[in-house]
Amino acid sequence: MAKIKLTKNELKKQKDSLKMFRRYLPTLMLKKQQLQAEIRTTELKMRDREDERDRLTGAFQSWIAVFGETGVFTPGILKITSVKTAAGNIAGVAIPLFEGAEFAVEAYDLTRTPLWLDAAVDRMKQVLLLDLEIETLAEQRRRLDHELRVTTQRVNLFEKIKIPETRGNIKKIQVYLGDQQTSAVVRGKIAKRGLARAAQGVAVSKGAMP
Repeated sequence: MAKIKLTKNELKKQKDSLKMFRRYLPTLMLKKQQLQAEIRTTELKMRDREDERDRLTGAFQSWIAVFGETGVFTPGILKITSVKTAAGNIAGVAIPLFEGAEFAVEAYDLTRTPLWLDAAVDRMKQVLLLDLEIETLAEQRRRLDHELRVTTQRVNLFEKIKIPETRGNIKKIQVYLGDQQTSAVVRGKIAKRGLARAAQGVAVSKGAMP
C-alpha cells in the first residue's frame, strides 16, 4: 500500500475516492449479474441448437442408410462459400450475431443420381447452418466469459481492496489530524498559562519596587 500524506487535502482526496468507489460498485455488480444471466441464456441456446443438430444428423444418417446407396452423397458435394454475421452488443460486450450462410452445390447429373439426393443436400444445409450458429454462440460465450472475469476482478478490487483500504486511510488521517488538533489545544493552554504566570510575575515585581 502506497504511503499517504496525513493532511486535510489528502483526507478530501481519500473521501472523494471512497465516494467514487461506492458509486461505481453497484453498477459493476449489476453488470456482473447481467453477464451471468446472458451466459446462461447463451448456454441454453447452444444446447438447444446442439440437440436439434444431433436430431437432424441422426435422422439424416438413418434415412440415407435405408436407401443403401453408397458413393452418392459425398462430402464435397456441398460447400460453404460465405458466413453472414452482424455486430451485436450484450451488456456492453461486442458479439457476433449469426445471420445465415451461402452454399455451393457441386453439379450432379439428375438422370444418374437418386431422387432423394436433392432432399439430402437440403438436410445437410440445415445441419451445417446449425453448426455455424453453434460456433457463433460459442464465440459469444467466450467473449461474455472474458468480460465476466474482468468485471468480477473489478468488483473484488473495489469491494475487498479499494473500499476497505480507503476507509482505513481516512480513519488514519482523521486520527492523526485529531491528535494534532488536540496537541495544538494543549499547547495553546500551556502557552496561555505560561503567559498568565509571566504576567503575574511582572505584577509582583512591580509591587515589590520601592
